[in-house]
Order: sequence, then C-alpha cells, then structure tokens
Amino acid sequence: MTSAVSGSVSPRAPAVPWLEELDILIRARYPMLYLVSWEEHRVDAILSELARSHGKALFHWSIIRGLRNMGGSRTATLPEETRNPIDALAAIEKLNEPALVVLKDFHPFLEDKGVVRALRELSHFLKSTFTTVILLSPTLSIPVELEKELSVVDVPLPGYNDLMQLLREIITVVRKGNKATIDLSRDHADQLIKAALGLTLAEAENAFAKAIAHDGKLGPDDIKRIQDEKRQVIRKNGLLEYYPPDETLGSVGGLQNLKAWLGQRTAAFGERARQFGLPEPRGLLLLGVQGCGKSLTAKAISAHWNLPLLRLDMGRIFSGLIGSSEENLRKAIRVAESVAPVVLWVDEIEKGLSGVGASSSGDSGVSARVFGTLLTWLQEKTAPVFVVATANRIDGLPPEVLRKGRFDEIFFIDLPEQAERREIFRIHLSRRKREPGHYDLEALASLTEGFSGAEIEQAVIAGLYEAFGENAELGQQHLVHSIRETFPLSVTMRDEIARLRVWAKGRTRPASPSGPPEGLQGGAAPGSRR
Repeated sequence: MTSAVSGSVSPRAPAVPWLEELDILIRARYPMLYLVSWEEHRVDAILSELARSHGKALFHWSIIRGLRNMGGSRTATLPEETRNPIDALAAIEKLNEPALVVLKDFHPFLEDKGVVRALRELSHFLKSTFTTVILLSPTLSIPVELEKELSVVDVPLPGYNDLMQLLREIITVVRKGNKATIDLSRDHADQLIKAALGLTLAEAENAFAKAIAHDGKLGPDDIKRIQDEKRQVIRKNGLLEYYPPDETLGSVGGLQNLKAWLGQRTAAFGERARQFGLPEPRGLLLLGVQGCGKSLTAKAISAHWNLPLLRLDMGRIFSGLIGSSEENLRKAIRVAESVAPVVLWVDEIEKGLSGVGASSSGDSGVSARVFGTLLTWLQEKTAPVFVVATANRIDGLPPEVLRKGRFDEIFFIDLPEQAERREIFRIHLSRRKREPGHYDLEALASLTEGFSGAEIEQAVIAGLYEAFGENAELGQQHLVHSIRETFPLSVTMRDEIARLRVWAKGRTRPASPSGPPEGLQGGAAPGSRR
C-alpha cells in the first residue's frame, strides 16, 4: 500500500475568513447571528470548539428535542418542555451564564409574528449579556422585522485543506484496519481532492468510501468516480447542471481569434500564472447569430482547460416565492465558487434579464434585484469561476452587462465564412464516420453561403436521412439536395442579423479573423437556396 498523503493526521489549517469573522462577532457580543449551511455536524463541531475557547456554555434547540445543554454549563436549569419556539426563547432569556445557543432549522418559525416579536425582544435583552443566539439553517430567510437584528454569515463548503484532512483521516483508518489498498501519488491525491471540491464533508466521506468499496482500493481510477458523485450532488439543487468535458475546440469550426485568446489562457488558473503576476481570467460574453457555436464553444472551453462545466439556467433562478429568486442565485454562486476553478456557462443571459427594465412594476423588483446581485458578483468575485455568458439578442441586454471589468472580453460570433464552412462540413462528416475527402467540401461551402454552423450540421443529417431512405451511401448529391431545401436564418431573419452585425462593429471583438460572410456585407441576404 503506497500513498503520498498517508502520513499522520496533520493539524487543521489556520482559521479561514468566515471562521475568523464568526469568532470576532462572538467576541464583540453580537446578540444574534444567522449561519447559512447544510453541514449541521461540521458547524456543531466548530461551534463546540468556539464555545470552549470562549469559556461559554453551549445549548442546542430543535423542534424535536427542545432546548438541551450540550456542555460547559454548571448552573443552567432548563424547563422540561421547550420544543415550542416561544417557550425556548423565554428559557434562553433566563440563562444566567455566558452561552452560545444554536437554533436549528428555525427559519420556518420566522413566518410566525409572535416568534418574530419574541426574537426581537430577546435580541434587545441579550445586548447587555455575553450570550449569542445562532440560527443555523441551510437557507436564508429573514423577515423584514429582523433585518437589523441579525448578522448573516455564509458557511462555505469545505475547502481544499478540509478535504485533504478528511482524506488523510480515511487513509489512516484504512491503514490501521488493513481494509483496502491506497495507491495515490501526490499529484493523484491533489486531483482527487479537486474532484471532491463542492461536496460537503459528509458527501465527500461517502464518495471516498464508495470509491473504496467499488474495488477495495483508492487510486487514480477513482477520480472520475468522485466527479460522477459530485455531478449527482450538483443536480440535486436544481439550479445548476453539470456537463462532462466531452467537447473540444477541435469540434468548433473557425473562430480563430477566439481560439487564440483561449489558448493564451490555458494555464492561467495555475500557480505559475499567479507567481507571474497574472489574475485568473474572469470570463467572456459571446454575442452573435443563433446556431453559430456560442454554446458549443462554452462546452469546449471547459474541456480545453480541463475544468468542470456548470450551466446556470436563469429561468430556474426565478421563483414565485418572494425572496427566493435572490436566494436561488446566491445558492448557485456558492456552489460554483465551491468547485472552483470551474467554467460557469450562463446560456442566453438576455432571456433571464429581459424583465429588468420593467421589473419595478411587473414583478415587484425581483428581476432588478437578481440582476444587481449577478452584476455585483461578476464585478467583485475573487474565486476562479470563469463565466461564459451567451446572448443572441443585444436589445435584451441591459447596458451594465457590457461594462468592462465584468468580462475580460466580448466576442461577436458571426455567420461562418467560406473556409469556416468547409471546416464545419469536415467536422460533421467525420463525426458521422464519413471520410471528408470523399466529398467536394469547397463546393458545399460555396452552396451554404449565409448558413450557420447548426444549419450546416442539420444539412448533413438531412442528407444522411435521404441516403438512408434510398438504401445508399451518403453522396455529394444528397448533401446538395438538403442544402437547396433549406432556408437559412440569414434569409428569414435578415434585418435582425443586419442590425446585430452593425451594432457589434466597433463594440465587440470578432471571433473570426475575417469580416461578414461573402454576400452579407451591409445586411444583404443570399438568394434562394432551392
């Protein structure tokens, strides 16, 4: 059994910022705090250590067990029945010693006006004591009456050091029991930990245990299993989708300027780039004609940089519950930051922000608040989350999105030119197990002037269907026929594409070295394709 991380368990890493903040708030005698976290057991251990270090008693409350003395108290005499929230708050007021009191899953009771009033009065009373009440919940829900009484602390998911410590502890247990084989080099252990980022400690422990149970060992082959486990966890929140990095930049035809820009930043998330003085790339805004490769490029970036890809659907962010839309976005951001470095794909961002202009009357300002939260995060984020936002319609984008500093660059993806169309045909024919050299790609590229990449792909598929129906191999004539049967978007939406192209000139960077495709300068549409 070999392992580069199988030494004795090292001490915990120095206090992280959120823990330092929590410690300061307790020492400053803040009466009430609100901790947002799913990890009850992890937070319990942290608060237990804080209570001990501050010389305070520790009490827990839950609707099932009521108020309980968890240690450190020598004088507290609690009523027998404290499961009722108001009774519990009354008992807390009668404590005659410094304490930390943790109220678990208390947020549903904040809809009760009597409980809210009792909390306010308790907060005023505790200001002259050394007791702090801590609401611990996986979601943030604060009534307006308590906004000035509560200080919120977001508890992030475990970081690299936390997960490395967990892995060392598991390895220690496995070695003592001789229950499995550990075969991890330092690099493989590093990759395993990065694969587990975004999981809670309990989820990571389960994932490591599952990997060991699969074949009785923990090694490099388990990295993908941990990633698959993380994919399942990310799916549960319903706000983000996890995409495996199965596309490459080779799957994207053309866009040489964009590819060159990405190539320069391939190693930009590594330590060598930090030592060189470079910040992590912030993100890209991809504008352009529908079907020209914006979404495919987002998928290819993650594979090219070997980073996970998360897709944020703005439609899922908005909810009918007041306050939940903003909280949904905050949750999605926390998950994305917890698995960083990561590529976060915000598809068709203009649709999610379409109500910003009229939100003050249409949705009580929800869209504007969500928009403001997103903009602030894009501007201020420090976690290595590379945002790729795509948009088809510039008239649906608020001008604040286009301001420098929120994205590193804004690229405009136009309809492909002749050489790019030839490359797109080559890609799609190869993908469908056809030898591109058997076809006149130059002629096909000329025939598809004004076609988008998606329309070229559909032309290849339509040709395959036609050949399949004839019980024949795909020939040049099948492709030509399917092309002539297609009316491209550049015909049906000629004026809109022309406006988009005029707007992009001078405001964005072209993703391809050349200008608009032949015959489309000035917005002129190609002739009939029949």
